[in-house]
Amino acid sequence: MTAHEPPTHPAEQAYRPHRAADSRFIELRGLRLHLRCWGEPSGCTPARPLLVLLHGWMDVGASFQFLVDALAQADGFERGCVAPDWRGYGLTESPATDSYWFPDYLGDLDALLDAVSPDAPVDLLGHSMGGNVVMSYAGARPSRVRRIVNLEGFGLPRFESSGAPARTARWLDELKAAQSVRDFASAQEVAQRLMRNDPLLPPDKAIWLATQWARPDASGRWRVLGDPAHRRINPIPYRVEEHLAHWQAIRAPLLWVEGDRSHPEQWWGDRYSKAEFHARLDHVAQAERHVLGPAGHNLHHDQPEALAALLARFLG
Repeated sequence: MTAHEPPTHPAEQAYRPHRAADSRFIELRGLRLHLRCWGEPSGCTPARPLLVLLHGWMDVGASFQFLVDALAQADGFERGCVAPDWRGYGLTESPATDSYWFPDYLGDLDALLDAVSPDAPVDLLGHSMGGNVVMSYAGARPSRVRRIVNLEGFGLPRFESSGAPARTARWLDELKAAQSVRDFASAQEVAQRLMRNDPLLPPDKAIWLATQWARPDASGRWRVLGDPAHRRINPIPYRVEEHLAHWQAIRAPLLWVEGDRSHPEQWWGDRYSKAEFHARLDHVAQAERHVLGPAGHNLHHDQPEALAALLARFLG
């Protein structure tokens, strides 16, 4: 792994991190993967293992800075934390692909843990898509995980197999169409977009996060650090029974946390409810559940101090 100096923030009153992160790169599965590191993995112990933080769709590892800062205040600065940028996000390379596949996230995570904690289990925390990854991984590799934290990783609605031909046709059509991600005139405009998505996000955190979530290109336009190919539909549908089999195989204690203003119905309507999700969560042997408020889907931005208090107790 090699050190990399992060960019400076714009002149506006941006959030100032309390616990500075090192930006590093590591070669994994043919890709140059970017890691944001707080502390050294080598300094972790069995009672205080490495905490691996996994971001969601169209996000970056820096998204956890506010939570890491709050956790340092609640739990001390000694806990080692690592937050990778998933493939095709942030400063991690984008593979030569026109589609992204969920199993690759599991493969990348497994290779990452072999590199940063080869001889000891870790604590895994995932948000949204990252939460779905940690649930599947903990079922497949129970000996590699000591504790699991799932922040709003609800999974997906049940898919009727009769819709498979239409889904495949849609994927084939999307392969022929160029995908794009909106660009912005400035970091301030990026911050405004982030605050529209999350009305509880304070301006100072929004402007800091904007400089991590997007970067200026050669023309001066700010572009989101996410491969547009992520927007293509996955032709392989979400199979609930397979995911629940992974959840039933989980042996580590699970901490589930959701925001009081977040509801799966806002994305899927009557196809998938919060009640259905909690029925699925019953398949996990040891699941502790909490609701934080006021908080939306990005509760690690909205309530980092309250979430850190839960983590300090749960991680022990």
